[in-house]
Amino acid sequence: MITLAIVGAGSRGASYADHAVETGRARVVAVADPLARRRGRFPDATPYAGWRELAALPRQADAVVIATQDREHVEPAVRFAELGYDILLEKPMAASEDDCHAIVNAAERSGAMFAVCHVLRYTPYTRVLKQLLDAGRIGEIVNIQHLEPVGWWHQAHSYVRGNWRRADESTFMLLAKSCHDLDWLVHLTGRQVTRVSSFGGLQHFRPENRPEGAADRCLDCRVEPDCPYSARRIYLPLAGGDEWPLSVLTDDVSEQGVLEALRTGPYGRCVYACDNDVVDHQVVNLEFEGGATASFTMTAFTPALHRQTRVFGTRGSIEGDGDRLTVTDFVTGRSETVDTRPTGDATARGGHGGGDQALVEAFLTAVATRERAPILSSPRESLHSHLIAWEAERSRLRGETVTLEGTPR
Repeated sequence: MITLAIVGAGSRGASYADHAVETGRARVVAVADPLARRRGRFPDATPYAGWRELAALPRQADAVVIATQDREHVEPAVRFAELGYDILLEKPMAASEDDCHAIVNAAERSGAMFAVCHVLRYTPYTRVLKQLLDAGRIGEIVNIQHLEPVGWWHQAHSYVRGNWRRADESTFMLLAKSCHDLDWLVHLTGRQVTRVSSFGGLQHFRPENRPEGAADRCLDCRVEPDCPYSARRIYLPLAGGDEWPLSVLTDDVSEQGVLEALRTGPYGRCVYACDNDVVDHQVVNLEFEGGATASFTMTAFTPALHRQTRVFGTRGSIEGDGDRLTVTDFVTGRSETVDTRPTGDATARGGHGGGDQALVEAFLTAVATRERAPILSSPRESLHSHLIAWEAERSRLRGETVTLEGTPR
């Protein structure tokens, strides 16, 4: 039985903990979070008001799940590595390049089993797609088109009203939301990125786009019934259910509790009257070692669907929507459809298409066997994916193509 400490018991930390316990292979023995209600999610675990209280003691568990806010990753990650914990670290690794390097160096010095939560690598869909590519079914990869459909209501929830709305409080959108998409493209090709260009911005969720007559809060707004981003429409149908995204708003998930949260909390604000500054759309162009290319699009203005991808090779192509993969063979001209449909949807509520559960199971296996193979990305592979995001953001802001120096493997 593997023992776990949870540092940051919010939506993501609690989700990973639940998946671990459900396997029957792990139990939570310690939980560190400043909020008593979050600590209370684990009544059998020793509670700590913060990670420093836990880190002041000798090692209390085999492994630690670190799911604090983005800017609060580096100190606990480095300290728990020094204490000998194996580490499951929520993405992004950290909010600065120096902090990412510090985490990687600490993980390598400690010899810990260390995994960043690049959940897309672990979905059944990805596993089948990677097998097809590695088997040469479409020859050599020449180009990839990849779309992340964030979803109009998800953008409003997390990136306009929520914790990731401002780069200075969390980080920029590409790193916060899409670093594992960039990582996924590296995983598919098996090659590092050499050049990056990017365009995008905050186009819609701005004060000048506020409809005439709109109020500061949705509950007070006469134009709310015609607004796609109505907080009333997004959250009230979920009343009574204690799951994401409603669980982020309030502990009282009754209709009255939700209405009170919308009346007084950040999630009831008009999306055109928030203090958000992260982009709502972005494109990233990538060139890999050997010359293959990829184009990645992240956009708010979609349903919240699985990622959609086209992979173009010298002998065939593959189109995928997160549920199915259609493989076309250029020799025979025939197409084959492979069903990889997961049990959950693409959101955190749905377990990211099976990726959350599979990631946790892989991490537990690595901890139990002391074999790194189940963890599908090394610390330096994760670092490379994060560095792509920073260079893409530099390109977006400066209007220039950026060359990446190779990341030591």
